[in-house]
Amino acid sequence: MLGSHSSSQDTLPNVLPNPACRLSQPTPKTVTRALPGGFRLCTFESPSLPSKGFSQSTEGQAAHWNPPRCGVPDVPILPDGQNGRNRQKRFVLSGGRWDKTDLTYKIIRFPWQLVKSKVRRTVAEALKVWSDVTPLTFTEVQEGRADIVIDFTRYWHGDNLPFDGPGGILAHAFFPKTHREGDVHFDYDETWTIGNNLGTDLLQVAAHEFGHVLGLQHTAVSKSLMSPFYIFRYPLSLSEDDKQGIQYLYGKPELQPEPAPTPTPTPTPTAEPPQPDIETNEITNEESVQPDACDTDFDAVSTIRGELFFFKSRYVWRLRGGKLQAGYPALASRHWQGIPSSVDAAFEDPLGNIWFFQGPQYWIYDGERRVSGPAPIMELGLSTSPVQAALMWGTEKNKIYFFKGGNYWRFNPSARQVDNVYPRTVADWRGIPQEIDAAFQDESGFAYFLRGRHYWKFDPVQVKVLEGYPRQISQDFFSCTPSSNSFR
Repeated sequence: MLGSHSSSQDTLPNVLPNPACRLSQPTPKTVTRALPGGFRLCTFESPSLPSKGFSQSTEGQAAHWNPPRCGVPDVPILPDGQNGRNRQKRFVLSGGRWDKTDLTYKIIRFPWQLVKSKVRRTVAEALKVWSDVTPLTFTEVQEGRADIVIDFTRYWHGDNLPFDGPGGILAHAFFPKTHREGDVHFDYDETWTIGNNLGTDLLQVAAHEFGHVLGLQHTAVSKSLMSPFYIFRYPLSLSEDDKQGIQYLYGKPELQPEPAPTPTPTPTPTAEPPQPDIETNEITNEESVQPDACDTDFDAVSTIRGELFFFKSRYVWRLRGGKLQAGYPALASRHWQGIPSSVDAAFEDPLGNIWFFQGPQYWIYDGERRVSGPAPIMELGLSTSPVQAALMWGTEKNKIYFFKGGNYWRFNPSARQVDNVYPRTVADWRGIPQEIDAAFQDESGFAYFLRGRHYWKFDPVQVKVLEGYPRQISQDFFSCTPSSNSFR
């Protein structure tokens, strides 16, 4: 009931007070997972079946496609005459609410696919869905304590409710008046997108989770934001049931005097670049065998969102903290729809845009969304011959160099032009091969140059290759057995 601050265990029989939600994607490997206390995760129900409770057998649903849903147990339907005073309410409360209306929030970590500014805007938009219909206000803070703490984390992360890597569980949140009230966790390993159905839409998942953080349980009303089923739907809006539920907890917004309308110029629509056909991560007959990282060279390597990506043909390997992530190698199109079939060079610029080069053309992506390309590299002041490697370099990571044919150029991404005093000879980089296949800089400032199956580590202080190089890529980055053909 509203105003009662008893725990969710007192209000909702057989429901753990946390987390409020675990959104999940259907996968072929499991249907349900059980936790102590009757809490069931990854439970999917057909939309044609009742969404209250967990009485439907999984066997009866196996023949249906099961949409993603939130895994928190739903409040059981009570027979007529029991708790009749609440029976007409369709929305469901968790048993807790915030005792104030001015709330702060903080984002601890961000998803790798999206630049921070876009994540911040999306989180603010998801919260605004609720503040537009209540007296609630939300203010972001970047230091100190916050009421709502948002984190993109992975696997075991301190609440005994681990994430499971790509696919499966997407997010969970905690109700008010529980021991972790205000915590919202998203699975870092998911393919997060904004405004499209190419991955998991952050706006819709975040708005749903914030409903739980504010005190709402699931509703049985279809097409409500607080429905347990995740369905991509734009534009995002609250149903009347969502609106009644949140206003039952916090009231209606205070009326503000309407300002005199002022004419606004009609914005000129900008043409969106054509988006490619949706690709999948399925292996086609064009290349049915994945390359073996222990027995191949690489076309390109780049540090993207703090992680290291190795590219070979249509595939990519993803390393985080020096460790190869589960599910890789994978098709590069899993992350970047419309990426060319192979990549000659790649880098992330200071604004977070990701550039890919193949032959005489280049592409630019914002996270996983293509924003331009293919375009001719001649626009950048380069000849039509392919770029062999691209390196983001310097303590401020604001210098970008292109390498090809024993020469290198410095590139200005803001002006989209190479400096006119270039090219210069690769001999300036003392100790690296005359021609290279790929290059990247680590978080300590060292540069790495790859040629064939070997790499050279370059000291930015001494401005030369370190002693003991070259070394084998497969051994040092992929923990492979040392090759017998090493020329060290």
